[in-house]
Amino acid sequence: MIRKPTFNEAMTPMAAMILLLGIGYGKYGLPIQALLIIAACIAAIIAKRVGYEWKDMIGGISDKIHSSLPSLFVMVCVGAMIASWMVSGTIPMMIYYGIKIIDPQFLFVTAFFVTAIISTFTGTSFGSAGTAGVAIMGIAIALGLPLEIAAGAVISGAVFGDKLSPFSDTTILAPIAAGSELYEHIRHMMYTTGAATIVSIIVFTFVGMNIPVAAMSNPENVNAVLNNLEQLYNFNWILLLPPVVVFWGAYTKKPTIPMLLLASLMGIIFGIVFQNFTLKTAMMAFVNGFKVDMLAASAHVESVKAITTLLNRGGLMGMMSTVLLVFCAFAFAGIFSKAGCIEVILQKVVGSITSVGNLIAATVGSTLFMSIVTGSSYLALLIPGEMFRDLYKKFNLAPKNLSRTLEDAGTCAVPIVPWSVAGTYMATTLGVPTIEYLPWAVLCYSSMIFAIVFGYTGFSIAKLEKNK
Repeated sequence: MIRKPTFNEAMTPMAAMILLLGIGYGKYGLPIQALLIIAACIAAIIAKRVGYEWKDMIGGISDKIHSSLPSLFVMVCVGAMIASWMVSGTIPMMIYYGIKIIDPQFLFVTAFFVTAIISTFTGTSFGSAGTAGVAIMGIAIALGLPLEIAAGAVISGAVFGDKLSPFSDTTILAPIAAGSELYEHIRHMMYTTGAATIVSIIVFTFVGMNIPVAAMSNPENVNAVLNNLEQLYNFNWILLLPPVVVFWGAYTKKPTIPMLLLASLMGIIFGIVFQNFTLKTAMMAFVNGFKVDMLAASAHVESVKAITTLLNRGGLMGMMSTVLLVFCAFAFAGIFSKAGCIEVILQKVVGSITSVGNLIAATVGSTLFMSIVTGSSYLALLIPGEMFRDLYKKFNLAPKNLSRTLEDAGTCAVPIVPWSVAGTYMATTLGVPTIEYLPWAVLCYSSMIFAIVFGYTGFSIAKLEKNK
């Protein structure tokens, strides 16, 4: 007979996962995949204890995987697109001119603005990080700048647009979950996101201005990189057409995966036409990832070490380890959710709320909890939204307070969770582990902080209108 788990039973798998990841991964560097599988086994013991059979647990895992398949497909397609753009010379061209144009001291704040603008107009943080973000990381490598700061700036900017764009699925989903309207939700987010943006700009500007660029950036190495790129590729402004197609497709709400594949096909064609690739070599790069020695000119050019670091990446297979990590995370999340543990924990949280400040803090905590446990921004918005919706009305608060807080802690938190779809994607695409870029993803955690501060101070907390 199936029953609800007790609070202690519900907390056991969660506590186990935190300990396993904190000690096993954080201290000893053990593989996250193995630790998540152990945590899933502990969750399965609890699920069996409360009456669930193995087929029920498999069903829970399948539900989680099914709900995230579109994001996983996008992730794999972006990996292939990056490789094809290396073949065409699209990303190397962005890196080449970026090195020439961008002042190293302003790279971080530039990275924030560029990805923020792109993600706002396209509604996707994946797109902005996988295109302009990859080019910015290449510039940072060539200039010898700290990659973790560059990655943090890219992600902060990408999340900005993902939060505020009316084209973003999470921006659309949050007001639906909370019962507010889309554009009033976006306007209300300007308070917390605006404050977090100001902090991000100050941090990235200050860090950039105070970084010892002269000591880190070797002019000889930079010139060698530029010379290598000139010798290896035939640059042409036509090479910028693939990213234009991607951004146009996102802006006009065309299906994401077909547009990514179209941009990849364009990259392969341009690689054959402009870079003298054979069809077989270009397709091998598309599947297995790009390598510098695939370039015809590489036989006559002595490449500097930074070039391989810059360009060797991407491919369908390049994302497979990331997909495996997501599957292991869903093994835990599916069983943990199926056993009813999430519901029990959230009900405990809801029952202890006595003030508006506590309500906002509890919403942030619960949404962050869902982000950590499920690794899904959708579930992090939907489940706390459903749990807290009536409670906000009880405290005479407008639904837009809830939708804003859901995004402050949901959309922002997922990219800094190492085993989430967004976290694994960002780490793989930008080439920096989540734990390393986390302190520099300023907008991600400062949005949560401002949400809590505003909740306790009452600043920008909207009351429920009498006619609603």
